[in-house]
Amino acid sequence: MSKEDRKAVIAARLRAAREDAGLSQGQAARELDMHRPTISEIEAGRRSVTAEELAEFARLYGVETWWLSCADPEDRAEVDMAKYDLAARHLSKMKPDDFERLMKLLSVMRVREAEQ
Repeated sequence: MSKEDRKAVIAARLRAAREDAGLSQGQAARELDMHRPTISEIEAGRRSVTAEELAEFARLYGVETWWLSCADPEDRAEVDMAKYDLAARHLSKMKPDDFERLMKLLSVMRVREAEQ
């Protein structure tokens, strides 16, 4: 993976993690003592991020630093683990009734898939 490709992957993951954390660029900037345009530049891949900044982003967004800085997005195990982490964060935020409905829906989907 080229340096530019890696920078683009990091930028995309930073944006996805921020959005999943429910933060605007302004909110993230305030928490990290940065200017909002700095967050925008980083997420657009126009500004590099330091290791220290990456660690702070990971802490704020509740993700692992290794995921943000993953050198090879094609590494299936890491990509799958990131998807599971993302799903777990969403599930942990659900109301109990919504969670139960989702589990029932998944059960129905598994039955239909098995029937096909």
